Amino acid sequence: MGEVVYGLGERFGPLVKNGQTVEIWNADGGTSSEQAYKNVPFYLTNRGYGVFVDHPGHVSYEVGSEAVQRVQFSVTGESLEYLVIYGPSPKQILERYTALTGRPARLPAWSYGLWLSTSFTTDYDERTVTSFIDGMAERDLPLSVFHFDCFWMREFHWCDFQWDPRVFPDPEGMLARLHDKGLRVCVWINPYIAQRSPLFDEAAERGFLLRRPDGSVWQWDLWQAGMGLVDFTHPGAVEWFQSKLRVLLDQGVDTFKTDFGERIPLDVVYADGSAPERMHNLYTQLYNQAVFEVLEERRGRGEAVLFARSATAGGQRMPVHWGGDTGSTYESMAETLRGGLSLAFSGFSFWSHDIGGFEGTPDPGVFKRWVAFGLMSSHSRLHGSSSYRVPWAFDEEAVEVTRLFTKLKLRLMPYLYQAGIEAHETGTPVLRPMAMEFPGDRNAAHLDTQYLLGPDLLVAPVFTPDGTVELYLPAGTWTNYLTGERVEGGRWRTERHGFTSMPIYVREGAVLPVGGRDDRPDYDYLDGLTLLVYPGPDGETTVTVTDPATGVPARFTVTRSGGEVSVSSSVVSGWTYESA
Repeated sequence: MGEVVYGLGERFGPLVKNGQTVEIWNADGGTSSEQAYKNVPFYLTNRGYGVFVDHPGHVSYEVGSEAVQRVQFSVTGESLEYLVIYGPSPKQILERYTALTGRPARLPAWSYGLWLSTSFTTDYDERTVTSFIDGMAERDLPLSVFHFDCFWMREFHWCDFQWDPRVFPDPEGMLARLHDKGLRVCVWINPYIAQRSPLFDEAAERGFLLRRPDGSVWQWDLWQAGMGLVDFTHPGAVEWFQSKLRVLLDQGVDTFKTDFGERIPLDVVYADGSAPERMHNLYTQLYNQAVFEVLEERRGRGEAVLFARSATAGGQRMPVHWGGDTGSTYESMAETLRGGLSLAFSGFSFWSHDIGGFEGTPDPGVFKRWVAFGLMSSHSRLHGSSSYRVPWAFDEEAVEVTRLFTKLKLRLMPYLYQAGIEAHETGTPVLRPMAMEFPGDRNAAHLDTQYLLGPDLLVAPVFTPDGTVELYLPAGTWTNYLTGERVEGGRWRTERHGFTSMPIYVREGAVLPVGGRDDRPDYDYLDGLTLLVYPGPDGETTVTVTDPATGVPARFTVTRSGGEVSVSSSVVSGWTYESA
């Protein structure tokens, strides 16, 4: 009685999977159905164990649906291998699962800052891009990464990996000018080659595209006319694809958004003889791996980062992943969070989403609420479909909200960056479901409207037009990070928040390292560091702050005794502490 099941990938329905039928089969279905971009044949329960089905293809689950007392799973064929992973806590289960399937790479500090996109529109050039970037600077909105979506290439040529000369005649010069503004640059790619792309014939002639059983190149028109798919089981195709990325990196591109990778057909023949059913979900793994390898080769380990949409088991090794094509409503915000929590229970440590939603244009209220939510995520990107997401396109208060929460996040970088290191080392995600952090609390078991960001910050996004939030605080004394108000936990609360506020609570006994800068994410965290010491029982708390430039950790030991606080450290200057 009372056993609940979590995980199985990024799924946008109820966080608890009991009563659901789940198909592990990647699909490009948006965020409002049972389909998912990131399907993972792994689940864990609140009874101290997880189960990983070691099968890369289609796995069908009946989670207490065909028979309420059982989780059942099946694959096509005559054999099935699965592993039972003991915990007993959710974090211990994930630590063992990620030891088996891989832990995320260590991410660069700059990637945690705010990303701004062109959105998926045709109407932009360097002048437009510069106006966005300068507009952010003029309004004191710190920006870390600028992303060029599809139309940096010529329409219907996706992908040819060539800047459209009609609007970007000097890509090297433009990229240098963006770097001079202190920005990193991301560009959109996918693994599909349109027939109109000049690369199509080259790839087809060299055997680098998937083929049908009759030997013809597999093609369809459901994204780009006559497009083919790169065969990532062909070593020559991988090297060919990577060679196109190296040119872009040499021009000054810093990272890639690896879109798509879900619509993988079955009526094809792979170069290495792989079974198409087993390759359907695995295709995205090979695609993202090919890109990530080039980034590590050219930028170095610890500097490589993707912005990927599709994944399967083991995909967590190549972060970051984002939630995909959402609507632009409060309901879409909530389903987005459910997807992120489900993905966290599936071994993925870093996660982002399109602030404001992707489809359509959000009203100013939705945008402002989503800005607060998005900047209280591990990674934060302003992106949309047919409209731009610069804050001043909504209203002046949206500018204020963006400034407030961007700077708040940048001040928290010593804390967030360390949470990212913990994820890299142990597999514990940065965004943590309440049931993961408080596994013995029955109130937390089904909770999918709030989360912990790192070990000590409880965040409850606002999903209502009037600012009303119902949240649960587990036992202990919690402190509102924005106001300093103390609240006793072990109970539910109803709060109402304006657009410049949201529930952010600090856990009892926390020692929160807060940085001295709020203009960029990659700075010397020890220079101007403040340790905020929150109420807690007598004893010692150890906090680590790692310099992102050198990777050298500094450790602080906070001792509470009879109401007095003392701090000792491996470093002698540059920091201070105060009772919060």
